[in-house]
Amino acid sequence: MYTSARPTATSLVHRGATANLSQAIYLFDTSATPYIKPCAGYLLAHRPGLSSRRQFTTTPRPQLQKKYFAPAKTENIKITPPAWHHPIYTEQQMNAIKVAHRETKTWSDWTAILMVRLLRWGMDIATGYSHPNDEARKQGSYLGLAKIRSWFGRSPMTERKWLMRFLFLESVAGVPGMVAGSVRHLHSLRRLRRDNGWIETLLEEAYNERMHLLTFMKMAEPGRFMKLMIIGAQGVYYNAFFISYLMSARTCHRFVGYLEEEAVLTYTLAIADIDAGRLPKWQKLEAPEIAVKYWNMPENRRTMRDLLLYIRADEAKHREVNHTLGNLEQKLDPNPFVSEYEDPSRPHPSKGIENIKPTGWDRKEVI
Repeated sequence: MYTSARPTATSLVHRGATANLSQAIYLFDTSATPYIKPCAGYLLAHRPGLSSRRQFTTTPRPQLQKKYFAPAKTENIKITPPAWHHPIYTEQQMNAIKVAHRETKTWSDWTAILMVRLLRWGMDIATGYSHPNDEARKQGSYLGLAKIRSWFGRSPMTERKWLMRFLFLESVAGVPGMVAGSVRHLHSLRRLRRDNGWIETLLEEAYNERMHLLTFMKMAEPGRFMKLMIIGAQGVYYNAFFISYLMSARTCHRFVGYLEEEAVLTYTLAIADIDAGRLPKWQKLEAPEIAVKYWNMPENRRTMRDLLLYIRADEAKHREVNHTLGNLEQKLDPNPFVSEYEDPSRPHPSKGIENIKPTGWDRKEVI
């Protein structure tokens, strides 16, 4: 989408590098670890002479733009706009987003949160996540996981490691909405009954997560090892979620709700790192143009921090949507996020975040 857009994030790369993608840092840290790190990141501007034995991006520089964001060659079509236009978020609404957790009440909830713990543990290892556990708990993490001593060692989270985590996270985050939407679509066709508005919201969620991925792809490209991990994770995740959704759609929506709680926490910690000055290269980094157009970012709010605020708000919305859908009758209730209400003056679910409810809406509140 917006394939002809050119990124503004030029400060991350050295002179002569492609404007929209950052280069890799070295794979081997001979002074600290004797083993191979599975992924590398991008080259920071203050180390222009640094060479890499294995690059986070494996595509030659001239091919990066052509390979991933090549403009369509057509005579009549100027641009292809997004299928779903993003709602407008205000700065006050985005700053009001908080880390939250819905208490487990049923066996379905416990099953969902245990699966999230397992997935979070694997993702922390795969992406080298090493944020202090005490800080995570202060921000509201309820997983109780020990601090990960991953392949990346004990180094703090850097711009490179955050980008790797974002890329891996968003590459699989678009799976649940697509699976759930397709399953409900097939159910509607097979049963000859309408779906009551669920399909559109689920597909829009998957589309939104993919836009997150495309935005981060404007800043860095995964290397071969990361691509292999993404393919493996997506293959297992898609099929497992498909079978699980056929067995218990309610549990799957609760699972996604808890997963989005962790996504909100992840972006909250990244924003906190920027505010604390631990990510100096992101202090004044501008968001890629694809993000500016998709989120309709105001001219004075287009930094990397602003971008993370928008994405965190999206994840908070997915958290609300899936916890709410997990509270409803899966085959009978209409989708409250696209419905018209008898009394519009009362707070109710919507596509925006003006009435967002972190732990979801109870069925009696909306149905």
